Amino acid sequence: MGTKDNGVSVFALGGINEIGKNMYAIEYGDDIVIIDCGNKFPDESLLGIDLIIPDISYLIENQNRVRALIITHGHEDHIGGIPFFLKKLNVPVYATRFTLGLIEIKLKEHRILRESELIEINSDSKVEIGEMGISFFKVNHSIPDCLGIVFNTPEGTIVHTGDFKFDLTPANDERPDIHKMAEIGNKGVMLLLSESTNAERSGYTPSEQMVGENLEEIFTKAKRKVFVSTFASNVSRIQQAVHAAQKTRRKLALLGRSMVNVVKVAMERGYLNVPKGMLIDARDINELPPEMVAILCTGSQGETMAALSRLSTGNFRDVDVLPEDTVILAAGPIPGNEKNVTSIVDNLYKLGAHVIYGSGSSSGMHVSGHGYQEDLRLMLTLMKPKYFIPIHGEYRMLHHHRMLAESVGVEEGNTFIIKNGDVVDIENSTARSTRTITSGDTYVDGVDVGDMEFVIRDRKRIAEDGMLMIIIPMNKQEEKVLSEPEFISRGFVDQNFSELRKGMNRITIETINELHEANRYSWNVLKKQIKRSIAKYVKEHTKKEPMIIPILLDI
Repeated sequence: MGTKDNGVSVFALGGINEIGKNMYAIEYGDDIVIIDCGNKFPDESLLGIDLIIPDISYLIENQNRVRALIITHGHEDHIGGIPFFLKKLNVPVYATRFTLGLIEIKLKEHRILRESELIEINSDSKVEIGEMGISFFKVNHSIPDCLGIVFNTPEGTIVHTGDFKFDLTPANDERPDIHKMAEIGNKGVMLLLSESTNAERSGYTPSEQMVGENLEEIFTKAKRKVFVSTFASNVSRIQQAVHAAQKTRRKLALLGRSMVNVVKVAMERGYLNVPKGMLIDARDINELPPEMVAILCTGSQGETMAALSRLSTGNFRDVDVLPEDTVILAAGPIPGNEKNVTSIVDNLYKLGAHVIYGSGSSSGMHVSGHGYQEDLRLMLTLMKPKYFIPIHGEYRMLHHHRMLAESVGVEEGNTFIIKNGDVVDIENSTARSTRTITSGDTYVDGVDVGDMEFVIRDRKRIAEDGMLMIIIPMNKQEEKVLSEPEFISRGFVDQNFSELRKGMNRITIETINELHEANRYSWNVLKKQIKRSIAKYVKEHTKKEPMIIPILLDI
């Protein structure tokens, strides 16, 4: 474990065998450069956890060598962990103009913006860190200002694509730097790290232009209000919704904090053009005829507290979905979110709305920001890498990407499907993966950040079998129980609790008397023995194992 004296090393602290919390690093000599610092959201098993971010123990151990954090683009799975990272390692952050705007919002919320060093870059920027020369190239994705990164090292060139697709007719007219990619490939690429999200899908990713044409058609046909729910970060799609609203002479309202924040940043920095007078406050929606209103909202992934979820249950203040309103889900559900999205769609139908949902050709309202197989092949063909690491995807996606790489000339055995924490070392033009560093998940729970294993375990136990508190009034000095224990059950049992209480009362008193006779009247010993005895009794009679909390009151 630890550093290597010679050569260049590449390792992942997130984004391998998962989609989320991306973090990669390039290490040469005394310098470590980090690529992206994202978060992912917990599943239902992580009760109460807010976010999951990468474990940066290795970076903290080597903090005197960590020189910079470079961000490929502004999605949460690439920037969501930055505030937590900077609180531990305050290094310069390099990102494009739009991405910096989103990062600044996060740093303000965490009150660390003033002490953070943010450096704006673009596809023409050059950065020198130690013996590494770093340059960039423009890629398409579902958010503005996305970059791939090129590291020129004495051991050869390493390229990180960022998230990408090839869209030759993008809605924002920002085309990918295909010529620059080809030039990089012609000079020679030792190692390519390329995203794998859609490695199982054949063909090319459709152009974002398709969505704009379909949006205009739906807006024209809509009889009443039009709701469009999409990722707040998809500025191109928001711009197309603005164009559709303009063509149908509708005012536009924004619902959801992230939608308001991103639109504000995009307008201030010149990435979104909204005609003067088009935006209205949510409170003014009901003052206009419904056929003159369009609404952009968050919640396309079924998030419980997001705007669309609250609208679908009639719990959004000042705004209602009414019969014959049109609701467009202009985003495909991320794997794992299908159930929540389906529930919202059902609720919207119950309200009488006309609902348009589904991804790709099924609705025409969404295209992916990630390249399909032919996009991935094109990137591989342009870069012509000697070695290849598929990233940003679950194992099957990485496997399919390896097969694509071999189909366009990467030698069998030169692709590394690694795990988070695995290191690929390159020395004398030969790459090997034989060592690991510390990696894993760090949980964010309110203001607490760290290993929450015991907290989560206790929450799961309470969720499954409930909690039982035993309150025992005692005189500590006289070593006496002053009255019968009180038993408080939460999420444990309701039926037959009176019978159970009698038995638990008997067991508690017997335990106290036995310890008293044995002259072991320490309160800590009392608590442990009562907990052990009651747990055994409860399991025998209920087959459950609630969390048991004895409370001794000194009266």
